[in-house]
Amino acid sequence: MALVTIRGCDFPDDYFYSVEHNVWARLEADDTVTLGATSFGLALAGEIVSCMPKRPGREIELNRSVATLESGKWVDSMKSPISGEIVAINEEVEADPALINRAPYGAGWIVRMKPADWQAENALLVTGTAIAPAFETRMDAEGFGI
Repeated sequence: MALVTIRGCDFPDDYFYSVEHNVWARLEADDTVTLGATSFGLALAGEIVSCMPKRPGREIELNRSVATLESGKWVDSMKSPISGEIVAINEEVEADPALINRAPYGAGWIVRMKPADWQAENALLVTGTAIAPAFETRMDAEGFGI
C-alpha cells in the first residue's frame, strides 16, 4: 500500500473511495468490505465525538446510512458506497470516537459489510491513479487548502 497525499490528506492507493461521501472501502480476504471515513472528510468535520453505527444484521442500500457521526461542527450520516449486510461494527470507535481521527484507515474503521454485489458496485468508486484528480476536484469545490 502506498499513500497518496493531497493537500495534507492521506489516501491509501489500494482502497476504494466514494469521493462524494468521503468514505473509503477495503475488500478483505474473507470477501467482506470494511468501511471508514476519509482523512479529507475528517479534516472538514473536525474531531469526531460520537459514532453510532447501525447494528449487525442490518441490510443497507447503496448510498444509505451505515452510521451517524458527530463532531463539534456537525452531525451527519456516513453513507455506504456499497449495498449489503452489516456483519460487524467497530466497538472501539463507539467507546473512543476520536480513534476515527487518529487512525482513519486502520483501527478507526466503522463497519464491515457482506457486499450484495461488490464487482458491480466497486466500479462506481475511485481507486489507484484516479484518487488524486478526483479529490483535487472535490477539495477545490469545498475551497479546501486553497
